[in-house]
Amino acid sequence: MADLFQAEPEKAAPGRPLADRLRPASLAEVVGQEHLTGEDGALTRMIRSGSLGSMIFWGPPGTGKTTVARLLAGETHLAFEQISAIFSGVADLKKVFDGARLRRANGRQTLLFVDEIHRFNRAQQDSFLPVMEDGTVILVGATTENPSFELNAALLSRARVLVFRSLDEDSIAKLLKRAEETEGKPLPLDDEARATLMRMADGDGRASLTLAEEIWRAAKPGEIFDSEGLLRIVQRRAPIYDKGQDGHYNLISALHKSVRGSDPDAALYYLSRMFDAGEDPLYIGRRLVRMAVEDIGLADPQALVIANAAKDAYDYLGSPEGELAFAQACVYLATAPKSNALYTAFKGAMRAAKEHGSLLPPRHILNAPTKLMKEEGYGDGYQYDHDTPEAFSGQDYFPEKMGRHTFYDPPERGFEREIRKRLDYWSKLRSEKSRGK
Repeated sequence: MADLFQAEPEKAAPGRPLADRLRPASLAEVVGQEHLTGEDGALTRMIRSGSLGSMIFWGPPGTGKTTVARLLAGETHLAFEQISAIFSGVADLKKVFDGARLRRANGRQTLLFVDEIHRFNRAQQDSFLPVMEDGTVILVGATTENPSFELNAALLSRARVLVFRSLDEDSIAKLLKRAEETEGKPLPLDDEARATLMRMADGDGRASLTLAEEIWRAAKPGEIFDSEGLLRIVQRRAPIYDKGQDGHYNLISALHKSVRGSDPDAALYYLSRMFDAGEDPLYIGRRLVRMAVEDIGLADPQALVIANAAKDAYDYLGSPEGELAFAQACVYLATAPKSNALYTAFKGAMRAAKEHGSLLPPRHILNAPTKLMKEEGYGDGYQYDHDTPEAFSGQDYFPEKMGRHTFYDPPERGFEREIRKRLDYWSKLRSEKSRGK
């Protein structure tokens, strides 16, 4: 995997990808991971101490995980062994472990780099434990997924997790400058197009250099591309987004919290990010409905209607026209008055239902279809509310052993202001009737 890359000019060879030619020759040349490889970085401190422990490198693609592992082995004089969890099985692991044991017997330790380590199953991950514990290997695993979810607790307890960050625009700019020095010519881009290219790289150093190569190949002599021209000639890079993993959950969380925070612009941005990354529109539609009932509720009952209508509109129109209906619902939800009173009321009622068990409702509100049930007092004393003043009898409907509870206590916000008035009115009337007025 080629990453964050500086190469001596004499090592550059025709035909090799630019990203490969610009590999760093030392940790100090790695771009964008100063918290790890800088003067006071975590890895720099380890090397100074003369002792490395097993590590998990966690970060997005193109941030230098493979390159840094290779450089670590070189700077600590360890044998470097690399495998990929995608292509390796139990037999491959056994072969690697046997080779590491032989080296150790001859006085040399092995740094074993495992790319995509999260793709190994639990049993395969456990196989690393003995060779880590007895010092046969120093394990450096690389993953783009959250180790907390994807790796065994036993493995994590024996390894330090180091986070690799997406490259910022300054770091991408440094890589592009190195590329221009190596190629001996500037990128044929105006300032705006150059900024666009850095954004398109999406924090991936390797991607930025691959895009730069595409631009040099496409440019005619003397041609300078603006942003529009750049977008025409380069293959657009797909956003970093795995619909089953962190990217998926991070963006839906950002969308939900933007709606809850009444920020329609941020909500539209995250909605667009999800559409752009290929998220299932109906998943987004379901989440918008959830926002309507969880964060708005009866503060604006129309919110649920709008969210459901957006789903129906998408079903009717399809893509891309149907996405606009979701955008409309998204803005409506973000600008609607917010209340979680119904959400918390339902959670409270569910909790009470679990805690109090199968209490019998009060007998006066039970039907008595049989003679025996009538003899047992079912339905005795029930008052038909429509036959009473105000069509309100004031009876107690909770089980006797439970007593009265208040679950729904809405704030005076949006439509719930009107509901609050109604509740206060019925509460006052119930109190009066209980006193015999």
